[in-house]
Amino acid sequence: MNKTVNINLAGIFFHIDEDAYLKLQRYLEAIKRSFTDSQGRSEIIADIEARIAELFNERVQNDKQVIGIKQVDDVIAIMGQPEDYIVDDEIFEDEPQPVRPKKTGKKQKLFRDPDNAYVGGVSSGLAHYFGIDAIWIRLAWILLIFGLGTGVLLYILLWILVPEAKTTAEKIMMTGEPVNISNIEKKIKDGFENVTETVGKAAKNVTDSVTNAAKNVDLKKQSNNIKSSSQTFFDAVSNFIMFFVKLFAKFIGILLIFVGAATLITLIIGLLSVGVVDIIHIPGLDMVEIANTGNTPIWLVSIFTFFAVGIPFFFLFYLGLKILITNLKSIGNFAKFTLLGLWLISVIALVVIGVRQASEHAYDESFNQKVELPVTANDTLTVKMVSSDSFHSSFNRNNGFKIKHNEAGEKVIYSTDINIRVKSTTENTAKLIIEKHADGSDYDIALQRAKNIVYTYEFRNNTLYLNDHLTTHVKNKFSDQEVYVYLYLPENAVVYFSQSTKSFLSYYRNSNNLVSRELTNHYIKINAEESECLDCPEEDDFEIEVHTPKLKINDDGIEITTDGNEIKIDDEGVKATSETVRVNINSDGIEIDSDENN
Repeated sequence: MNKTVNINLAGIFFHIDEDAYLKLQRYLEAIKRSFTDSQGRSEIIADIEARIAELFNERVQNDKQVIGIKQVDDVIAIMGQPEDYIVDDEIFEDEPQPVRPKKTGKKQKLFRDPDNAYVGGVSSGLAHYFGIDAIWIRLAWILLIFGLGTGVLLYILLWILVPEAKTTAEKIMMTGEPVNISNIEKKIKDGFENVTETVGKAAKNVTDSVTNAAKNVDLKKQSNNIKSSSQTFFDAVSNFIMFFVKLFAKFIGILLIFVGAATLITLIIGLLSVGVVDIIHIPGLDMVEIANTGNTPIWLVSIFTFFAVGIPFFFLFYLGLKILITNLKSIGNFAKFTLLGLWLISVIALVVIGVRQASEHAYDESFNQKVELPVTANDTLTVKMVSSDSFHSSFNRNNGFKIKHNEAGEKVIYSTDINIRVKSTTENTAKLIIEKHADGSDYDIALQRAKNIVYTYEFRNNTLYLNDHLTTHVKNKFSDQEVYVYLYLPENAVVYFSQSTKSFLSYYRNSNNLVSRELTNHYIKINAEESECLDCPEEDDFEIEVHTPKLKINDDGIEITTDGNEIKIDDEGVKATSETVRVNINSDGIEIDSDENN
């Protein structure tokens, strides 16, 4: 049994084995002794501890995992031993450098570089990542902004999504160098040299200013002026823009989290509902099963739909969290590629299922039933729609379907997709043709489904009773089953369609259909190519005569004449003449003469 201890390394708590802790402690003490006389010792040690904590955090699967000797050895192998490096200040002089450990490869990440930034550091960060000079990236931005017009939006988007390199380890990873003791020390000392050089230049400028100034100069005020002038224009603009950009980004993050979470919860509830459909009856799902002509299991379709829709919204949810929580731990490349693979498989599967479903409606076939009716040219036929006790209808039909039980208690598909058409025939008696239609993946299946349609009628006392519905067994699925009732009547026969047939008749009347909806509740005489309403109210005839006026335009003026009325406009004035009135307008005034005045 090994003893474990809890340590706080760079603000992160770890459980570590006692032997591993002693080895790590000796390693850190050796590093501290190496930097005893080095400039920036405390910053170097802090960054080394932060890097070690980051490496430990990558190797810990959960908060209860204990770090052992193996993890400590792996971290030491990455960071390197203190004695492998010359850690005094002479390492940065122009003397020959000792051979450093060979690099095993770059682990480069994309960051924004604040040290070489004009606005947000995006260009310099991209330059480090692609290994080119930042000037080429900035020229590309100029082309995008003034050329395609998308540069500003893309720059702001990268400014939001790409993190800033704040720590020394992040700045080293940005350049692709290994994050070890030597590079951490060199990076920090380079920073101190830059600061020293900058301060030296600033001090020289201040000294020159003080020498040329009067003795009573307010040194505090001058210092504040120098400090305030050090802020560049782009720093002020970037701070102003970043405030609103970050505020807008937080709003977008919250919106993405809400949309992603709501969609995922809805999909989970839907998936669970379909999963227990065999145990708990959920209204409406049996309709889905009937419409599933491809016979694909509904639970399988629901799973594919869950992944195809849910995975993109999960990444939206994750993106919202990344925007709100900058230090959120990544889900890892394995999880990302696994989800991407599941999404691709689900999308392809849904496309295949959709094609299979559509193929079940590729062919339309019909089956006809012909019946002779004892109706002659001098008879009057009445047509009515009826419903059975099991299937009630309000005679307002649609092209959908319902699931009902017939008289035997069997579950059947019920539809009111019935269409009535009336034509004339030269034969002596009437004829009834019932044409049943259905779809299928081939002609044989479509024909069999059409034959399986149940549609009945009854004829008695010169009255034709047509069912207002069709039925078929649920095993036939819903395959756009419909029935056309063609009624062929002899010429000069009279037919009367009751109000119940109105919604089953066509809107229009033509040579292929002699009775329309507007002729219900009327006696209609069937002729060869048209029908005649015998009891429709007569419409008043209106005769509108249109007389086209004669127009004459020449050098003398304009003359308009129609039905004895004449208007003439010339140099003398305007003259208008009708059968009873004459008007003359000229320089002398207006003269009106009427036959009534005579």
